[in-house]
Amino acid sequence: MKYTRKLLFVLCPMLVLVFIYFSSRKLHLHVWGPKSQLESEASISVGQVVGAVYDQQGFLLKLDGKLPMELVYKYGNLSSGTCKPGYAAAKMTAIYPKFVKPAPMFLDQNFKRLAKVFNYLPPFGFKTQEKTIDTILTATKNYGLGPELDSLSCKRCIIVGNGGILANKSLGSHIDEYDIVVRLNEAPVSGYTKDVGTKTTMRITYPEGAIQKPERYEKDSLFIFSAFKPLDFKWLKHVIFRERLGTEGFWKSVAHYVPREPSEMRILNPYFIQEAAFQFIGLPLNNGLMGKGNIPTLGTVAITMALHNCDEVAVAGFGYDMNTPHAPLHYYEKVKMSAIRESWTHNILKEKEFLQKLVKARVITDLTKGI
Repeated sequence: MKYTRKLLFVLCPMLVLVFIYFSSRKLHLHVWGPKSQLESEASISVGQVVGAVYDQQGFLLKLDGKLPMELVYKYGNLSSGTCKPGYAAAKMTAIYPKFVKPAPMFLDQNFKRLAKVFNYLPPFGFKTQEKTIDTILTATKNYGLGPELDSLSCKRCIIVGNGGILANKSLGSHIDEYDIVVRLNEAPVSGYTKDVGTKTTMRITYPEGAIQKPERYEKDSLFIFSAFKPLDFKWLKHVIFRERLGTEGFWKSVAHYVPREPSEMRILNPYFIQEAAFQFIGLPLNNGLMGKGNIPTLGTVAITMALHNCDEVAVAGFGYDMNTPHAPLHYYEKVKMSAIRESWTHNILKEKEFLQKLVKARVITDLTKGI
């Protein structure tokens, strides 16, 4: 009996050690991959111990411009300059497995079915604004880019930012070669065509950013509305129906007239603001409300939209260089780079980290190399 007890005293610690050894080995082999959200979050700490594959947002840590093996066969033999169908989404999925391409560019009459934005207030959704949106959509009646562009089997898009880095680059003719040219807010074309081109497919803006002088609008571009607060939807409704609108609630003066027919106006899907902020950049959720430092810039929102709806995506005029505070912030005015430091809503550094991932992995092409 005494011999049996002694044997147990010796064996028990050994069994415990063996169990710990094999358990720890199993844990060390467990690396975060494209699983369910709960599984992914639970395994992050373990992945960090042995060398994580993905960063906190879900992007590959080791990024390069090489095509994954599964994409080499599809795109590797295409001649230079040929539009690559599905390329941006395929590259994005390769570095960010959680990416899901289907996401309509604009709200249409079925917008209430968009579950991802249904329960969020503006700017991350349309909660409380359903009735106003219904009224607007009955007037606009169109929800696409137009028959010619919608029918393209492969779309090459460029987002033209407003950065001072665009000046003196002579990229105008190159920009005009893209199928879809996206411009932002009040950035002018006239007088700057050598650097920014002449073509405008759509101009994305919000009330305070919209062009206020009717003569400065292009003749044939779509007016794309992006809401950042509930009052913005009211502004669009008044503009479409040519109603009088007060200025209370806006942080600066707004346009009272937009020289566009309702059929030339669209509402940008607010999902792109939500996805850019919380999934891609990692800005604070703040209970789903707009707060300090949790709103992406309109440029990044436009890039997010393009990743879902364009086959190839390029950008120009992007990049804030905080090391040159006296450089021009925009290509069309004398405001200095230092002004962006005062931004209450944006987190420029975190946003730049996200855009650098896209450029490094060649998900997007940066023509001005400012990112």
